[in-house]
Amino acid sequence: MPGWDALRQELGVPGPFPPEVLAAAEQARPEPDGRADLRDLPFLTIDPVGSTDLDQAMALSRRGTGYLIRYAIADVAAFVPPGGPVDLEAHRRGETLYAPDRRTPLHPPVLSEDRASLLPDQDRLAAVWHLELDEAGELTRTDVRRATIRSRQRLDYQGVQRQLDDGTAPEELLLLREIGLLRQDAARRRGAIDLPTPEQEVDAEGHVTFRAQLPSEQWNAQISLLTGMAAASLMLAGRVGLLRTLPTPRRDAVDSLRRSALALGVAWPERTSYGEVISALDPTEPGPAAVLTLATRLLRGAAYTAFDGELPAQQLHSAVAAPYAHCTAPLRRLADRYVQETCLALCADEPVPDWVRAALPVLPAEMAVADQRAHALDRAIVDLAEAMALQHRVGQELTGVVVETGRGGGTVQLSEPAVRGRLEAADPPLGQEVGLRLVEADPVKRSVRFELA
Repeated sequence: MPGWDALRQELGVPGPFPPEVLAAAEQARPEPDGRADLRDLPFLTIDPVGSTDLDQAMALSRRGTGYLIRYAIADVAAFVPPGGPVDLEAHRRGETLYAPDRRTPLHPPVLSEDRASLLPDQDRLAAVWHLELDEAGELTRTDVRRATIRSRQRLDYQGVQRQLDDGTAPEELLLLREIGLLRQDAARRRGAIDLPTPEQEVDAEGHVTFRAQLPSEQWNAQISLLTGMAAASLMLAGRVGLLRTLPTPRRDAVDSLRRSALALGVAWPERTSYGEVISALDPTEPGPAAVLTLATRLLRGAAYTAFDGELPAQQLHSAVAAPYAHCTAPLRRLADRYVQETCLALCADEPVPDWVRAALPVLPAEMAVADQRAHALDRAIVDLAEAMALQHRVGQELTGVVVETGRGGGTVQLSEPAVRGRLEAADPPLGQEVGLRLVEADPVKRSVRFELA
C-alpha cells in the first residue's frame, strides 16, 4: 500500500482534532432566528461523487430576458464563534487537505459533513447570493443575505453531464449550461485564462491517471467565479475585505511564450490575447501540451490581499481578468468565511464585525502557509504515485512528449501511465514526441528520471 500516512507526517499535515475542538463543534447548534426563509426554493448541489462537505447550492431561474442565480453558501460563521476552539483550530489548519485515502478537514466532521453542510432534505443555514444577469450573462445586481434553505437534490458532475448529453436534463440543468456558456463567453471577452490541462489524479491504491474537466464542472465553476467577482466588487466599493490576486504577466514573458508557441506550430494571430490562445489549446497534442506547460509560468504569484480603508494597488486576478475573491467554500477554506461575513455586512449596510477586521491583516500569511502545505502534499502524492507506477520498468524504453526545457534537461509527459518526469538531456526538442529510457523510478525519493533512448 502507498505511504500516505508517512507523507502526511513528513509534510506536517494536521492530525486528529483536539478533544476541546470536537466538544465545541458538538455543542454548536445555532438557531435560524431573524433570517429569511427560502426553503420553498428548489436548491440543488453539484459536487464530485460521494462528497459530503457541501459548501454550495444553487437555484437558477429566468428573469425577463435575463437570469436570476440564487447561490447558497454554507453559513459557517453561525457555527464557529470567533476566538473559540473551532475558530482557533481553523486558523491553524487554513484549508482542507486531500489525499487519496482520506481528507484532513478544516472543521470537525460534525460541522463540515453534517450540520453546516448543505445536505439534501435538511433545513440548513446559508448566506444566499442573489445575482441578476442580463441576456448576455453579465452581472447587473448583487445582494447577499442570511437565510434558511432546504436543498432538494444532491447531484454529481458525471450524472449532470449524462443528463445534458442524452437530453433528459430538467430545466434547472439546462439553465446551468445556458448560463455557464454565457459566462464562458464573457470570460473570453475579458481576456480570462482557462488552462485546459488534464489533472493528474491518484486513487487510494496509488494508480495515477489524467482527467479532463467535464463541461458540467466548468459551467458550475463559472457560477462560483461570478460570485467571487461579485464579492470583490462589493468589498472594493466598501473599501474593506480580502481579495485573491494574481499579477499581470510581464510583457516579455508573454512575448517569449508567443515565440515558443509559433515555433511549435501553434497559431497565435496578431492582436490575439494569450488568454484566448491558451484557453483554446488541445492538451492531447504534443505542441499545445508543451505550450500549456510553459503557460503555467505566467500564472505564478497568486496571493491574498487584505485592505481596510485604503484600496490595494494590486486588485486584479489576471487569470480571471477581474478583481476576484474566494468566498464560496467556507467549509473547506478559512478565508472564505471572512469574505462572506464582510459582504453580508456591506449588503446590510452594517459595520463589518470587529473580529473580521481584526483578522484581515493576518489572513494573507495564514493562507499562504496553508496553500504551500496543500501544494506540497499534492505534489508529493503525485510524485510517489508516478515512481510506484514505473518502479519495475527501469531500463525499459517508453515514448513521451517534451513539455518543458531548462538548464540541463527538461520535463517529459507520458500518456500511459499518466506520468511526468525529469529528462536528462542537452537541449531536448520541446513539443516533440521522443523515445525515452527510464533510468530511475524511486518511491523512496519520489523521483522519476529519463534519458533519450
